[in-house]
Amino acid sequence: MRLRKRKRIMKTRKIPLRCCVGCQQMKPKKELVRVVAAPTGEIGIDRTGKAAGRGAYICPTAACLEKAYTAHGLERSLKQKVSPDIYRALTEMLS
Repeated sequence: MRLRKRKRIMKTRKIPLRCCVGCQQMKPKKELVRVVAAPTGEIGIDRTGKAAGRGAYICPTAACLEKAYTAHGLERSLKQKVSPDIYRALTEMLS
């Protein structure tokens, strides 16, 4: 009786994709900046990507930030009003 050797195949991990609220393109999650609306109602920039709450993703470019601001993309995704301080913080983070 002969035994067959099994080939070990490495599984490739799926890369999580998210849609940018500015340019509406799907990109890897690690390339985007997450803005989170915490359950308490506070809105902030999530640097770890693991904060609790509703999140919206945006490309770290000035063009995408401008599109998200004019089209109210962050407000639509987070389902609440976003203060100008958040937009200022995002602008500072880009430069």
